[in-house]
Order: sequence, then structure tokens, then C-alpha cells
Amino acid sequence: MRAEILSIGTELLLGQIVDTNANYLAQQLPALGVDLYYVSQIGDNLQRLSAAFKQALDRSDLIITSGGLGPTEDDLTREAIADVFQEHLEVQPHLEAELRGFFQRRGRTMPERNVKQASLIPSANYLPNPVGTAPGWWVERDGKIIASMPGVPHEMHKMWEEQVQPRLARLITGGVIVSRTLKLVGIGESHAEEAVGDLTRSTNPTLATYAKSDGIHLRLTAKAATQQEADRLLDEFEPRVRNRVDEWLYGTETDSFSAVVGAILRERNLKLAVAESATGGQLATLITEAPGASDYFVAGYVAYSAEAKRALGVSEQVLEEHGTVPQQTTRALAAAARTAAGADVAVATTGNAGPDAAENKPVGTLHMVVDIRGRQVCQDTQYSTTRTEYKRRGALEALYLLWRELKRTNV
Repeated sequence: MRAEILSIGTELLLGQIVDTNANYLAQQLPALGVDLYYVSQIGDNLQRLSAAFKQALDRSDLIITSGGLGPTEDDLTREAIADVFQEHLEVQPHLEAELRGFFQRRGRTMPERNVKQASLIPSANYLPNPVGTAPGWWVERDGKIIASMPGVPHEMHKMWEEQVQPRLARLITGGVIVSRTLKLVGIGESHAEEAVGDLTRSTNPTLATYAKSDGIHLRLTAKAATQQEADRLLDEFEPRVRNRVDEWLYGTETDSFSAVVGAILRERNLKLAVAESATGGQLATLITEAPGASDYFVAGYVAYSAEAKRALGVSEQVLEEHGTVPQQTTRALAAAARTAAGADVAVATTGNAGPDAAENKPVGTLHMVVDIRGRQVCQDTQYSTTRTEYKRRGALEALYLLWRELKRTNV
């Protein structure tokens, strides 16, 4: 099956948003055995949209779209499909009732312009959208398939996973496709691929690596006639993968790294504080993303200046030697934060996020210290990236250092 992705919205062409939807969909198709040949971005113009659909139908078997299903006048995906197939759009009363119920449950009155979202053509079936107002479309005609989904990423992801992917799996394989995700941290994508080695060449289940904001994801995907058989294949394959990456494996599917670290702290009744210079509060932000972080997170200090470090308890001597022994400051900062907050554990970061060198530290230098009841572990790293990415990656690596040391100690 030859596939094509149409990303719809003028905001894409103006560079106002990045087309993450096409990237996501492109990653999903190989597991289905679908070949992706084309990806296009089209603005909110009926004539150009219709032309894009006509071209796609001429050269592809499956057209997947995101965007253009909203209630405004420039949301024209439905109108373009109707135009290409020469079919009339009609409002479906049951869909209109569902839309009005969506607004009513939120204590709001539905604007009349949203009624257009309840329209279908005879060749289309609607795809439910439980987290938004824009139903999707599934169209099969003349041996071609169009699957149209909302442009809002979390709505599109849910519709793909619950509606579109299962339909395609049944059509293509006559069975089911089941995926599982293993999440790693503290390792890069290329090293993760080296670690799993020959398992990436497995044909069923398949194994693929993806670099994500919270680390590396390994996706295991099995094809089978039934859900039970697919699960059996994954049950046999998953332990082999886990055995290769156990050192970096922190969770699966919906697990968040901050929540996994938090669970260890909560279980051991440990209190945590952080003191940040280089990461500028990103570490505290990452930690407090986990629900119930107040159970173990005591305080976060952002100490950029020497005066702030001094006020927290870093000695004058250490500050004077900072330019020549920068990690000494990080050690002192971690100890000071742990004492000031009355915590059991502290993490401190210093360094230089750039863009200019400072205090004899090259741009991109990051020093991290984990202090567990006075026992300190240090780690240095070097990034070549933007200030924003430096802080994000630095916070994740500092949290990884804490996770690693908590696993190694019995406190």
C-alpha cells in the first residue's frame, strides 16, 4: 500500500507551527507495512486543497490528513474531499447532538459555526474524537482510502491509535498490530541501537529506536491474526530486549521519568532539594511534573550569582576558587541546599550555558553533584547546543544521575 500525508493549515506554511504530526505519522506507517511516498503541506485554500487531494488520489492508495477539520471558514478539509468526489455535505443530526453534548458537559453553549463539524458526505464515516470537537473522517471509494484527523497533536494521536491504525491493520494484515514501548535514559539513540544489536533486524516483532524529550524510546511491534497471538509474540521478545538495556531502562508506555524517581524517594521516605545555577530551575520543574511531588520534594534554589550562592551557605573560599576548581562550588552548593532544606538528598548543577565562555569554563560545560546524606557523586558533561536545549538536557541528565545513585545505594 502506497501512502501519502497531507498536512493542512496556512500556519504550517508561514512557519508559525512545526509539522510534528507528519513526523509522528511517518513513524507509525512502517509497522503497518505501508510505504510512505509523499508528504505535503497545503494552506487553507479550497482550490489548492482540492488539487492536492486529486493528485494524491492519482498516485497513492492511502491519504492521511491532519488539520482543517475545525469550525471556522478556513477549515476546508471536508469541503475539499466533497469537491473531489463531487458529493454533497450534509449535517448529521446524531453528530450534531454529540457536539452539543460535548459543549454542554463543559457548561458552555456551542457556537452555531461548529455545526459544520457534524457534516458528512455519503462516502464518509466519522471517527469519534472524545477529546475535542472535530470528528475525523474515514472515506473508502474506488479502492482508495482517506483518513482525515484533527491538527491538534494530542487529538490526532488519540484518533490514530484508537480509530485509524486498527482499521488499517485489519485491512492490510487481516489481523491486529500491537505495540509496546520501553523507555531509556542516560544513553543516546546510536548507543541504544548498538546495545540491542541484532534485535533491530527482527521482522516480527520489530524493534525501532526513537529519540524523545524524555530519553530514548524502544518500540516493539507485533503483527498477528489475534490480539492474543500478538501479545504472545511480544511476551517472548520483550525480555530479550530488556536484558540488553536494563542499565538504562526506567519504564514503559505512560511512565514518566520524574514520577519513577519520585516513587523511589517516596518509598524510601527521602526528602529532596535541588540547587541550580546552570539549569536555571529546569531541574525543579522536571521533578515537580510528577503528581504528588510534594511528598518528597522540599525546596529548589536557583542561585545564579555569587551573592546567592553565598547566601545559601557556600563559603567565600570556595567562591574565590570557583574559576579554577568549578566542581568544588557544585559540591558546596549541593551540601548547602541539603542542609538549608533539611533534606536527605540534594542535587546541584553549575556550568556555562553560553553563548560566551566564562570563568574559564567552555561554553556547554555542565557540572552535576548528587549528595545523599553527605556522600557525594560528581559528573561532568559537555553540550554543543542552544541555551534552552542545554538546560533541558542538563536537567534530565542530573535527574538521571540521581536515579542511578539511588539504585546503587540502600539509603
